[in-house]
Amino acid sequence: MEIWIARHAEPDYEHDSITKKGETEAKLLSERLAKQNFAEVYCSPMGRAKKTASYTLEKIKKTPTVYDWLHEFRGTVIDGNEKKMCWDRMPSYWCKIDDYYSYDKWLDVPLMKTGDTRERYEEVCKGIDELLEKHGYKHNGRTYDVINPNSDKILLFCHFGVECAIMSHIFGISPMPLWHNFCALPTTVTRIVSEEREEGTASFRCLYFGDISHLYAGDEEPSFAARFCELFTDDTRH
Repeated sequence: MEIWIARHAEPDYEHDSITKKGETEAKLLSERLAKQNFAEVYCSPMGRAKKTASYTLEKIKKTPTVYDWLHEFRGTVIDGNEKKMCWDRMPSYWCKIDDYYSYDKWLDVPLMKTGDTRERYEEVCKGIDELLEKHGYKHNGRTYDVINPNSDKILLFCHFGVECAIMSHIFGISPMPLWHNFCALPTTVTRIVSEEREEGTASFRCLYFGDISHLYAGDEEPSFAARFCELFTDDTRH
């Protein structure tokens, strides 16, 4: 089977929607995705994901199933006296802690235990496990039992933070390097496929992550959203 993950278009966070540029991006994305035959489409409950999805759904004439766990990743920590998102940490802090690189240990780092990060992460893990089992692949340790082998394609419209959480669980790796060392720009497409090299046992492989070829095909520059300043002196997002 194949899992296609599409991030929402350039966001208008204030209104939980997308910008005018985002609408252009979403239309170009729809032209690409409409060429595929998706068995099912799933979507985040957030407005910016739904709006992005709407252009594709109109073309392929499908109604998505909305899952709350596809919401942008909501895990929090208590940093000082403030509640903050767990997945935006400065490199001077997190890169020095080896346990952040471990799938089995990152949630036990003291800061991660101060909020609801474990609860939210397990919510995503449970959600993707149930979804993949529905499509014939049951999570079993670090691999998947093949209950119903198939070549179905499923499409998820969601967000960068939860996309990384999903991938970390599927691949059995910590999400921290994904959150901090990778970047999926608006309307990027990630494609993950199953491989059943041994009968009855499957693993998943990422064919590409964060692809924006549909934007280049439409002469549309990618958005800066999701990135941070390239130079500290830049007048860009810090």
